[in-house]
Amino acid sequence: MSKSREKQKLLVIEDDLGLQKQLRWNFDNYEVFVASDRESALTSVRRHEPAVITMDLGLPPDPDGATEGLATLQQILALAPDTKIIVLTGNQNHAHALKAIEMGAYDFHQKPFDPDMLKLVVERAFYLHAIQQENRRLNQVQSNSPIDGLITRDPELLKACRSIEKVAPSDATVMLLGESGTGKEVLAKALHNLSNRKSKRFMAINCAAIPETLLESELFGYEKGAFTGASKQTLGKIELADGGTFFLDEVGDLPFQLQAKLLRFLQERVIERIGGREEIPVDVRIVCATHQDLNKLMEAGKFREDLYFRLSEIVITIPPLRDRIGDALLLAHHFKNKFCAKEGKATLNFNQEAIAAIEQHQWSGNVREIENCIKRAVIMADDSTITAEDLGLQTTDAIVEPLNLKSIREQEECKALVKALARADGNVAQAAKLLGVSRPTIYDLMNRCGIKT
Repeated sequence: MSKSREKQKLLVIEDDLGLQKQLRWNFDNYEVFVASDRESALTSVRRHEPAVITMDLGLPPDPDGATEGLATLQQILALAPDTKIIVLTGNQNHAHALKAIEMGAYDFHQKPFDPDMLKLVVERAFYLHAIQQENRRLNQVQSNSPIDGLITRDPELLKACRSIEKVAPSDATVMLLGESGTGKEVLAKALHNLSNRKSKRFMAINCAAIPETLLESELFGYEKGAFTGASKQTLGKIELADGGTFFLDEVGDLPFQLQAKLLRFLQERVIERIGGREEIPVDVRIVCATHQDLNKLMEAGKFREDLYFRLSEIVITIPPLRDRIGDALLLAHHFKNKFCAKEGKATLNFNQEAIAAIEQHQWSGNVREIENCIKRAVIMADDSTITAEDLGLQTTDAIVEPLNLKSIREQEECKALVKALARADGNVAQAAKLLGVSRPTIYDLMNRCGIKT
């Protein structure tokens, strides 16, 4: 590969030949392309896909105004919305520069330009573009998680994912234990989708969300005339899941009198609808979940021990977000990009105070809490940066934890690597800077720690 092809691509849009030459000389460490009007600029964007563009708004046929330049800016961003455009403007054109920023330009710089300062602005634009592209790539691969819809690099949660993969082909009853908001239903659906039952229904019911008087009919169904208002035969959720998977969420809230009926089904694999006499065989895989301590409920006489042992053939524990290494920031970046797109906002970035606050917050509501927090921050952010105040998190003593691989390699190098990748939003080069090592060292560590790019 030639040296020029290894360089980052910069497009200069300028109709003054003298300035063209000066800018090309100033950025000799980049592969510089030059355009002098709208048509040649759009052609270069399509052909070369430059990450960064500098442009003068005074383009022909309106060299003394900004009409043509602003129109060119708008078309470039429509064609390549991630491109970072830096507007070069004279003092008298400050209003035009602000209009360009409003339309989506990355920054503006005054003419006559300071070569060193403009270099810094361009370098930062390339850096930001690289981070955003890496983040998009990471989102597309679901952050290395083997489970669709689950974003994690935490070793313990990845271990739970591997357990899901192992048990999925069997018909064993699985119990998922974890706090509210940790992703129990996501794992239950993954269990179904990885099983031989994936072509059949996945039915779910939340025992805590349905009144006790209605729960039995929801589970087992009823015959016409079984009670007042039963005007037709209605199948229960268990029967509707025949051939598929039935997910019993918050099973710790299952009323005691219904536990015996569920136990009979698990033993005999037949149900009776309310008001019916016929035993109906149902072939269904049972997955249950709870955030409660079932051992304590059994000691208190509120949960049947025999039912517990039927439900817990395989037990998988899901760690809370506060114990998942690096996942808070990983999720924060994911939800930030998701809600920026949904709200039609340009890409936002967390400042260091916000990063520290996210890392140190306990996230008692787990993934649901961080999702709501980031959504609020995206809506409330006034500029391109999300602050701890936008997040609504406490910032007292919130100092970003320093990461130095040399001092902690023997004890926690994998943990440090995961944290660095999360803090750098998946950017390997930035993670290498945080840890004070080379990129090849990072790739070697990622390989040894089982972290994929």
